[in-house]
Amino acid sequence: MCFSATASFTASAVLLVIGVVAVRSARQPNEWPFAAIPLLFALQQFSEGIIWLTFQAEGPLVDSANIAMTYAYTFFSHVLWPMYVPVAVWLIEPDAPRRRTLAAFAIAGAVVGLFLLGVMFSFPVTSRPTEHHVEYVLPHFFGAATMTLYMMASSVSLILSTHRTVKIFGVLAVLSFIVAYAFYATWFISVWCFFAGLMSGVVVFHFYSSPRRAYSLRT
Repeated sequence: MCFSATASFTASAVLLVIGVVAVRSARQPNEWPFAAIPLLFALQQFSEGIIWLTFQAEGPLVDSANIAMTYAYTFFSHVLWPMYVPVAVWLIEPDAPRRRTLAAFAIAGAVVGLFLLGVMFSFPVTSRPTEHHVEYVLPHFFGAATMTLYMMASSVSLILSTHRTVKIFGVLAVLSFIVAYAFYATWFISVWCFFAGLMSGVVVFHFYSSPRRAYSLRT
C-alpha cells in the first residue's frame, strides 16, 4: 500500500466524522474520552498529511512546519496514546477488579509516556520520506521494556474491558501492532498509527451496541 498526503488527509476526514458521531452518542461525561479517540486520531493523521506536504516544498517556513508537525505527530504516537487509552478504558469500565487492573496499566502508560516525552525533548526528532512511508527518527532506549509497556498500555488495556466492542478494538490494535512491526519495522510508528486510527472507527459501535450499564467513577 502506498501512503501519501492524500491517504492521511482522507483518513483524517473520515475519522473526524466518526469521532463527532461517537462524541455526540456518548451518554455520560466519563464516556467522552473514549468517544474522542477517533477525533484524536483525526488530528494525528492531519499532522502527518502536513508532514507529507512539507516533503514537496522548500524554504524556512516549510522547514518550521515540518519540525512542528513532526513533534506534534510524535507526541500523539509516543506520549498521548499509552497515557490516554488505559485511562479512557478505565473511565467506562463498570467492573471493580478490572478497574484496579486498568489503573495499573494506566500507571505503566504514564511511565512509558513520560519517559518517551523526555527522550523527545532530549534528542532531535526528524521525519523523512522513504519508500512511500514516513520514517520518524528518534533514539530509543530500553527498547524491549519500552515496547512492552507501550503495547500493554495502548492496546492490551482495551482487551481487559468487559465491553465487547472495546475488546474487539483491542484485538484489532494488537494484531495491527504485530503486523506493522513485523513487516514495516522501519516505518512502524507511521504504519501502525494509520491502521490503528482507521480501526478506532469501532469506537462508534460501542455507543450503538446493547444498552450499557450505568456506572459511577467509584470502584
